[in-house]
Amino acid sequence: MSTKERMQKMLLSLVPSLGIRKGLVISSLFRPKKVCVPSLSDSLIARFGSNFTLRHRYRMNVAYFRQLPNEEQCAICFHLSSERYRIDKVFNFSRNVTENIDASLERMRANIEKEVKKKTNKKKKNKSEPVEGSLEASSSSKEEQALPKVSVRFFDVGSEQDVKDMAIADLLNKIRDEEQILLKIMDDDFRIDYNSPVVQTINLPQSILAGFYVYPSKLELLFAEKDQSEFQWYRGKMPKSNNAQQIEWTPVGSGFTYMAKPDDVGSHLKVVCVPRNAIKAGPSTEVISSCEVQAGPGQCPFDIRHLFTQKKLTNDYQFRVVTYNILADLYADSDYSRTELFGYCPNYALHIDYRKQLFIKEMLGYNADIICLQEVDSKIFDLDLSAVLRMKHLEGHFKAKGKTAEGLATFYDIKRFEEVDRQGITFGENLETAPAFQDLWNQIKSNEKLASRIKDRSTAIQATLLRSRSVPEKHLLVANTHFYFHPDADHIRLLQGGFSMLYIRDLYEKYERELGLERKNFAIVFCGDFNSVPECGMYRLMTERFVGDEMADWQSNEEEAVRGVTLSQPFWFKSACGCPKYTNYTVGFKACIDFIYYQSDTLRVNDIVPLPSEEELMAYDAIPSPVLPSDHIA
Repeated sequence: MSTKERMQKMLLSLVPSLGIRKGLVISSLFRPKKVCVPSLSDSLIARFGSNFTLRHRYRMNVAYFRQLPNEEQCAICFHLSSERYRIDKVFNFSRNVTENIDASLERMRANIEKEVKKKTNKKKKNKSEPVEGSLEASSSSKEEQALPKVSVRFFDVGSEQDVKDMAIADLLNKIRDEEQILLKIMDDDFRIDYNSPVVQTINLPQSILAGFYVYPSKLELLFAEKDQSEFQWYRGKMPKSNNAQQIEWTPVGSGFTYMAKPDDVGSHLKVVCVPRNAIKAGPSTEVISSCEVQAGPGQCPFDIRHLFTQKKLTNDYQFRVVTYNILADLYADSDYSRTELFGYCPNYALHIDYRKQLFIKEMLGYNADIICLQEVDSKIFDLDLSAVLRMKHLEGHFKAKGKTAEGLATFYDIKRFEEVDRQGITFGENLETAPAFQDLWNQIKSNEKLASRIKDRSTAIQATLLRSRSVPEKHLLVANTHFYFHPDADHIRLLQGGFSMLYIRDLYEKYERELGLERKNFAIVFCGDFNSVPECGMYRLMTERFVGDEMADWQSNEEEAVRGVTLSQPFWFKSACGCPKYTNYTVGFKACIDFIYYQSDTLRVNDIVPLPSEEELMAYDAIPSPVLPSDHIA
């Protein structure tokens, strides 16, 4: 066969059809944890990820070479299938790039030969011992003698010579320079695919509801971009045999997200991902949901609210803002939360895989231009919110609350706004050092118990400077926070309000000065869960611009009482939604503690989306519930 014919044969190779046992794990390149998942016919199970066993559909006669940035190891994977040698196996090797390729080839040859001998010996054992001198014995002996020695070599198609005596790194340079190098193993030629896109980890959630979005709950790609990769969705019913290989799949959609339909109820879903980058595609990988699609909870209160926000705003001078404490899984996933704090909520409705379906659909349905979120788990921000909201042109950033695994997130519509700057601090870490805080800090630091308590808080604030794309002179400073919650901490929250406004004022004046902004074109929106009711000092500070030393909040803890301190801030603010009766509704506490404060001399409110009625909030005694995913209202 000519070199050209061999190359054509190699490029036209098809995916092998293999029957592989459930849970079979082939030696790993990157040492992941083992997770057994149902495998499919025509699938190879190979572990390139850090968490899950994946099912990659590899092309025949391709050897995959992978080297991660800044890594000295090169991973080599190929599927060798030969009836003559009675071998059908995926081989994985990891070699240092400084190693001579002759040593690497010898390692490959020895492993393949070992596998060939093992298969040959196994076949011998399975046969009954033949009579000496019989035709069967003679035939078997000739077959063994006919098997040539295993050979493995690299071949340069251009020079038609073997590649020898160089380091693996030099070989990789040849491949990067697009020289045609083959890996020749016995009778087969393998095209070398260097750093092909690959799905490292993919998983589906443990709860899928009809009428809600489903998407990979975890997706990690190597040498690929999610936006360029392909996703195909299928549904199928598990047969009575409970064998996933026998599911008959029906295509139902494409794209990173899929809206589960009523027809999907009772079926499993499968997603097939073809990882791609700007240059090429890698082997497809598929995963089947461990659960069946379930019927949704019926009409949710936010479905009614969505009737007021069915379309994006189109007026260049208008924008829609949402603030929402989405209840971190950190606080919902505990025995205390399930039995005491939210004992009225069914356990399944507290599970994050259930709740995130609701709050993501809810947020998307508001068609907002700016979304400020509190109690956002860092993993939910990375794997869910960013992944899904970005598909809807919403870009965001996250600010952790100190060392806590939850924090603040602000998203904005990139079609409406351009991000000019983003900032964020944790108060406790900056009280003694931030210049803007010094006057207020000096007034309270002598009270050691008070100073210690406020310094120990992980409370954070996040700020985003946005420029309107349609009216470039218009700028918004969007602030987002979540104040300390303790019942005896009105004084702490009021001080946090004072520090917040010092921080916002400092940023406002900095941007105004550095960017030459006019105040008529520069406005502040301050969102958050302030854990402070309208009767407390924070509301007065924002709407009346001053809090005196007689404010009752200062005395909420006798040992930490704040004396002789007044607060002021220079901006005219109003609460966009006024003072609703409830924004937080649990069995143990019900009050208005969430606000959107806006600069009322620069902005005005056009419309307010009505909040759920008390009847809706108490339909399941309180919230969270099967129809509302948080203890707060958006």
